[in-house]
Amino acid sequence: MASQHRRHIAFRRLHESLVDLVALMNLPQRDEALMAEAGIDLDRSLFKLIVGIRRFGPIGVVELAERAGRDHTTVSRQVAKLAELGLIERRPNPADRRVKEAVITSAGRRVTDALEAARQRLVGSAFAEWSDQDLVQFEQLMRRCVDDMLAMSAADKEEGGQ
Repeated sequence: MASQHRRHIAFRRLHESLVDLVALMNLPQRDEALMAEAGIDLDRSLFKLIVGIRRFGPIGVVELAERAGRDHTTVSRQVAKLAELGLIERRPNPADRRVKEAVITSAGRRVTDALEAARQRLVGSAFAEWSDQDLVQFEQLMRRCVDDMLAMSAADKEEGGQ
Protein backbone atom coordinates (compact mmCIF):
# COMPACT_ATOMS: atom_id res chain seq x y z
CA MET A 1 0.00 0.00 0.00
CA ALA A 2 2.80 2.41 0.84
CA SER A 3 4.37 1.74 -2.54
CA GLN A 4 1.09 2.53 -4.31
CA HIS A 5 0.82 5.79 -2.36
CA ARG A 6 4.42 6.73 -3.29
CA ARG A 7 3.68 5.96 -6.95
CA HIS A 8 0.56 8.13 -6.82
CA ILE A 9 2.56 11.03 -5.40
CA ALA A 10 5.33 10.48 -7.96
CA PHE A 11 2.80 10.45 -10.85
CA ARG A 12 1.22 13.66 -9.58
CA ARG A 13 4.61 15.37 -9.21
CA LEU A 14 5.70 14.14 -12.63
CA HIS A 15 2.51 15.53 -14.17
CA GLU A 16 3.03 18.86 -12.41
CA SER A 17 6.64 18.97 -13.62
CA LEU A 18 5.60 18.25 -17.20
CA VAL A 19 2.89 20.91 -17.10
CA ASP A 20 5.41 23.40 -15.69
CA LEU A 21 7.96 22.46 -18.37
CA VAL A 22 5.47 22.77 -21.25
CA ALA A 23 4.24 26.12 -19.89
CA LEU A 24 7.82 27.34 -19.59
CA MET A 25 8.72 26.15 -23.09
CA ASN A 26 5.64 27.90 -24.53
CA LEU A 27 6.41 31.33 -23.09
CA PRO A 28 6.63 33.83 -25.97
CA GLN A 29 9.62 35.59 -24.39
CA ARG A 30 11.57 32.29 -24.38
CA ASP A 31 11.02 31.91 -28.12
CA GLU A 32 12.03 35.53 -28.69
CA ALA A 33 15.16 35.14 -26.55
CA LEU A 34 16.09 31.95 -28.39
CA MET A 35 15.64 33.53 -31.82
CA ALA A 36 17.61 36.61 -30.74
CA GLU A 37 20.43 34.40 -29.41
CA ALA A 38 20.42 32.47 -32.70
CA GLY A 39 20.35 35.67 -34.76
CA ILE A 40 17.14 34.53 -36.45
CA ASP A 41 14.45 36.99 -37.53
CA LEU A 42 11.37 34.84 -37.94
CA ASP A 43 7.74 35.20 -36.89
CA ARG A 44 7.09 33.16 -33.73
CA SER A 45 4.29 31.20 -35.39
CA LEU A 46 6.71 30.11 -38.12
CA PHE A 47 9.48 29.34 -35.63
CA LYS A 48 7.56 26.51 -33.96
CA LEU A 49 6.56 25.02 -37.30
CA ILE A 50 10.05 24.96 -38.80
CA VAL A 51 11.30 23.22 -35.67
CA GLY A 52 8.46 20.68 -36.01
CA ILE A 53 9.18 20.12 -39.70
CA ARG A 54 12.85 19.55 -38.94
CA ARG A 55 11.98 17.08 -36.17
CA PHE A 56 9.12 15.18 -37.83
CA GLY A 57 9.49 15.84 -41.56
CA PRO A 58 8.70 15.03 -44.19
CA ILE A 59 5.29 15.82 -42.74
CA GLY A 60 1.87 16.73 -44.08
CA VAL A 61 0.07 19.87 -42.99
CA VAL A 62 -2.70 18.02 -41.16
CA GLU A 63 -0.25 16.02 -39.03
CA LEU A 64 1.90 19.10 -38.42
CA ALA A 65 -1.21 21.03 -37.32
CA GLU A 66 -2.18 18.21 -34.94
CA ARG A 67 1.29 18.12 -33.42
CA ALA A 68 1.30 21.92 -33.04
CA GLY A 69 -2.26 22.01 -31.67
CA ARG A 70 -3.37 24.43 -34.38
CA ASP A 71 -5.97 24.63 -37.12
CA HIS A 72 -4.75 23.03 -40.35
CA THR A 73 -5.85 25.94 -42.53
CA THR A 74 -3.73 28.33 -40.46
CA VAL A 75 -0.78 25.93 -40.52
CA SER A 76 -1.19 25.55 -44.29
CA ARG A 77 -0.79 29.32 -44.75
CA GLN A 78 2.21 29.36 -42.41
CA VAL A 79 3.86 26.44 -44.22
CA ALA A 80 3.34 28.31 -47.49
CA LYS A 81 5.15 31.29 -45.93
CA LEU A 82 8.06 29.04 -44.87
CA ALA A 83 8.24 27.75 -48.46
CA GLU A 84 8.16 31.31 -49.76
CA LEU A 85 11.12 32.10 -47.48
CA GLY A 86 12.99 29.07 -48.86
CA LEU A 87 13.18 27.36 -45.48
CA ILE A 88 11.08 24.36 -46.49
CA GLU A 89 9.83 22.88 -49.71
CA ARG A 90 6.58 21.10 -50.47
CA ARG A 91 6.64 17.83 -52.32
CA PRO A 92 4.11 15.08 -53.00
CA ASN A 93 3.98 12.22 -50.53
CA PRO A 94 5.34 9.11 -52.28
CA ALA A 95 2.50 6.93 -50.89
CA ASP A 96 -0.31 9.41 -51.65
CA ARG A 97 0.53 11.94 -54.36
CA ARG A 98 -2.49 14.07 -53.35
CA VAL A 99 -0.82 14.90 -50.03
CA LYS A 100 1.97 17.46 -50.04
CA GLU A 101 4.64 17.11 -47.40
CA ALA A 102 6.82 19.81 -45.91
CA VAL A 103 10.54 19.07 -46.05
CA ILE A 104 13.31 21.20 -44.57
CA THR A 105 15.72 22.80 -47.06
CA SER A 106 19.41 23.46 -46.52
CA ALA A 107 18.52 27.08 -45.64
CA GLY A 108 15.93 25.80 -43.15
CA ARG A 109 18.50 23.39 -41.70
CA ARG A 110 20.90 26.32 -41.13
CA VAL A 111 18.12 28.13 -39.25
CA THR A 112 17.28 25.12 -37.07
CA ASP A 113 20.99 24.41 -36.46
CA ALA A 114 21.43 28.00 -35.26
CA LEU A 115 18.39 27.60 -33.01
CA GLU A 116 19.77 24.35 -31.58
CA ALA A 117 23.15 25.95 -30.84
CA ALA A 118 21.40 28.91 -29.19
CA ARG A 119 19.21 26.54 -27.16
CA GLN A 120 22.31 24.75 -25.90
CA ARG A 121 23.88 28.06 -24.86
CA LEU A 122 20.73 29.30 -23.12
CA VAL A 123 19.65 26.06 -21.43
CA GLY A 124 23.13 24.76 -20.71
CA SER A 125 23.40 26.84 -17.57
CA ALA A 126 20.34 25.08 -16.11
CA PHE A 127 22.30 21.82 -16.26
CA ALA A 128 25.70 23.24 -15.33
CA GLU A 129 25.65 21.63 -11.88
CA TRP A 130 24.40 18.28 -13.17
CA SER A 131 26.88 15.44 -13.52
CA ASP A 132 27.25 13.85 -16.93
CA GLN A 133 25.67 10.72 -15.48
CA ASP A 134 22.64 12.66 -14.17
CA LEU A 135 22.13 14.36 -17.52
CA VAL A 136 22.41 11.11 -19.51
CA GLN A 137 20.09 9.30 -17.10
CA PHE A 138 17.54 12.12 -17.29
CA GLU A 139 17.64 12.05 -21.10
CA GLN A 140 17.21 8.27 -21.16
CA LEU A 141 14.30 8.31 -18.73
CA MET A 142 12.62 11.19 -20.57
CA ARG A 143 12.99 9.35 -23.88
CA ARG A 144 11.60 6.17 -22.32
CA CYS A 145 8.62 8.09 -20.94
CA VAL A 146 7.85 9.72 -24.30
CA ASP A 147 8.28 6.44 -26.20
CA ASP A 148 5.95 4.61 -23.81
CA MET A 149 3.35 7.37 -24.08
CA LEU A 150 3.62 7.34 -27.89
CA ALA A 151 3.09 3.57 -27.88
CA MET A 152 -0.01 4.00 -25.70
CA SER A 153 -1.31 6.70 -28.02
CA ALA A 154 -0.78 4.49 -31.08
CA ALA A 155 -2.56 1.61 -29.36
CA ASP A 156 -5.46 3.91 -28.44
CA LYS A 157 -5.75 5.02 -32.08
CA GLU A 158 -5.79 1.41 -33.27
CA GLU A 159 -8.51 0.49 -30.77
CA GLY A 160 -10.54 3.53 -31.82
CA GLY A 161 -10.23 2.56 -35.47
CA GLN A 162 -8.49 5.78 -36.44
